[in-house]
Amino acid sequence: MVTAYPTGAPRKIAVLHAKALGDFIVTLPALGAIKKSYPSAELVLLAKPWAKEFLSTRPSVVDRVITLPVLAGVNDAVETKGQVNDTRSGSGSGEVELFYKEMQAEKFAIAIHMQGDGKAANPFINKLGAGLTVGMRNQGAEPIDRFIPYVHYQSEVLRCLEIAALIGARTTILEPSIEVTKADEQETAPVREIMKGRPYVVIHAGADDIRRRWSAVKFADIADSLIEKGYAIVLTGTPNEDEIVTNVMQAMKQTAIPCTSLALGGFAALLRKSSLVISNDTGPLHLARAVGALTVGIFWAPNVLNWGPLSRNSHRVAISWQLECPQCGVKPVSPWPFQPVVPECDHPYSFVDSIPVAEILELASELLSPQA
Repeated sequence: MVTAYPTGAPRKIAVLHAKALGDFIVTLPALGAIKKSYPSAELVLLAKPWAKEFLSTRPSVVDRVITLPVLAGVNDAVETKGQVNDTRSGSGSGEVELFYKEMQAEKFAIAIHMQGDGKAANPFINKLGAGLTVGMRNQGAEPIDRFIPYVHYQSEVLRCLEIAALIGARTTILEPSIEVTKADEQETAPVREIMKGRPYVVIHAGADDIRRRWSAVKFADIADSLIEKGYAIVLTGTPNEDEIVTNVMQAMKQTAIPCTSLALGGFAALLRKSSLVISNDTGPLHLARAVGALTVGIFWAPNVLNWGPLSRNSHRVAISWQLECPQCGVKPVSPWPFQPVVPECDHPYSFVDSIPVAEILELASELLSPQA
C-alpha cells in the first residue's frame, strides 16, 4: 500500500477522536507524528467540548479543535457489534446537516479517524468532503481510501501510530506527552498549602466500570502504609466519585487529603509534581503518564494489551489474571472486555480486586526507593 501523501503537502488535516480523556491521550504520539511530517498543515481535532477547553489553554500539536454535535456512535455511544449507527441522528438533523456543510467548507485535504471499527466513524469522515479518508475498517463498514483492520487486542498507542503511517507520518516518540502550564500549577495552590511541602502520593480509586476498580479497603491500606513512610496522600476523583474517595478515607487509620474539585489542567499539575500515582486503569492514570509522573497501574490482564504503558522505567503494572465472573463463572471477554452480553453476565464485581496489597506496595517501593 502506498503511504505517502499523493498530491503534495496538505493544507488542512482533520482527525476525529471524540472520546474520553484516556482514549485521547493515546492518540498524542500519532498526532505528533502527523504534525512533524506535515508541519505546514493545520491539524484540526474533531472532538468533544472538554478537549477544546483543555487544549486551548496549553501548547500542543493540535492547531484547532472543532466540537461535534451529538452523533450516534461517533461521540455519544459505543458502537454495537454488527450494527451500523446512523451518524445523522442525535442533536437534530438541521444542526447536523449544518455541521457537515461547515466541515465541507473547510476543504480538508485529509480526514482521519482513530476510533472504532469504522461502522460509525467511516460514514462520518466520508461526509466531510476531504480529498483522502483514512482510518480503520472492518467488514460491514463503509469503504474509505486507506485503512487498517480494527483488531481489538492491540496497543492503542501503536494502533494510532499505524493509522498515521498510512499517510507517511512516522515517529520514534512512543510516549504521550501533555504540557503543564503555570496556570495549572497555580490551581493546585490550596492543595499544596495543606501538604506544606511534604512529598505526596496521589491515589485514584475510581473508574467508570466497577470491574476495573480495586477495593476502597485495599487503597486505604496502601495509603496508611505510605503515610507511615512520610508521604502525604492525596485522594483524587471526579465530582461523581466523591463516594469512592469517602469510602477510602473512612477505611483509613491515618488522614488523607481529598481532592475532587480540580479542573483537568490543575489535576495534571497535581499529578506531575507527585512522588507517585497509584491508580486503577482509567483516564487519570494515562494523564499521569503523559505529564511525566511515576505510576503504578492496576489492570485486568486483557486490558494491559490495549492500555498498559509501553515502558517500565517509570511505570509498573499490577495485573489481575482473574477471568471468571465471581458470581456465575462466565468469562466476559467477548466481544469486548468488561462488556459482557446481557443476560449472559452483567454482575457488578471487580475483576482486579484479587491483586494483593503487598504487590502494590512492592511496586510502589521500586519507584519510590530513590526518594525514600
